[in-house]
Amino acid sequence: MPELPDLQAFRHNLEKALLHKKLKSVTVKNAKKLHTKEADLQAALEGQALEHIQRVGKELHFVFKNGHVLGMHLMLHGKLYLFEKKNQQKYTIVELLFGDGTGLALTDFQAAANITLDPEEKTAPDAMSKDFNESYLAAQLAKKKITIKKYLLDQHNVLGIGNAYADDILWDAKISPFSIANKIPAPKIKALLKSVKKILEGAEKKILKSNPDIINGEVRDFMLVHNSKLTESPGGAPIKKDTGGGRKTYYTDEQELFE
Repeated sequence: MPELPDLQAFRHNLEKALLHKKLKSVTVKNAKKLHTKEADLQAALEGQALEHIQRVGKELHFVFKNGHVLGMHLMLHGKLYLFEKKNQQKYTIVELLFGDGTGLALTDFQAAANITLDPEEKTAPDAMSKDFNESYLAAQLAKKKITIKKYLLDQHNVLGIGNAYADDILWDAKISPFSIANKIPAPKIKALLKSVKKILEGAEKKILKSNPDIINGEVRDFMLVHNSKLTESPGGAPIKKDTGGGRKTYYTDEQELFE
């Protein structure tokens, strides 16, 4: 699933291609996961210029001149494709066609990717926002008896972090993913917050440097420990893998366990 750095890169390139263009038509090709009637989408968005694109957690929000917002969640296998005049992508969920003939298609062979008109405001802070700060994190963790990785992955706690980046963040902060949240001491909470910002910001830059026009897929070859091709961390420790809970967790003995 695309995570925060991926979506930041997508947003950057989609704005370059689509910003200030007027939407001619929005066509739903697969309504399986549609949260809004197609007619309501068309009435709200067609004829409106695209003002900007926001990333909100793991979603992209297309903000139009009249204030309406098209929320888009790629889920696990959703992909975005630009096209000219005619969309030829298979498994299209929805396509947006702009006045100059430029189009954007959202596809998903599993049909799980979805769109929403005027999505509800999120209650948790974004991982890159000023609201996700040391005081917020310390207060939150003090109340949690779950593992720190589970905390980071829960979008009700913090928006945008997924499985892969949680592993690299925790390695960088030298905190075991199996540490209990309310047992992590204050200095380590500070280190964790610093690692969140450092790892996510750095990843976006690396993605755009290696794939300057990217709007779909995941680039993971630069990751520190969450990489199946690596056997050792940058610090030289053997990388271990745990598959509990239905997900892969990569970690090393360099990370301190608090329990």
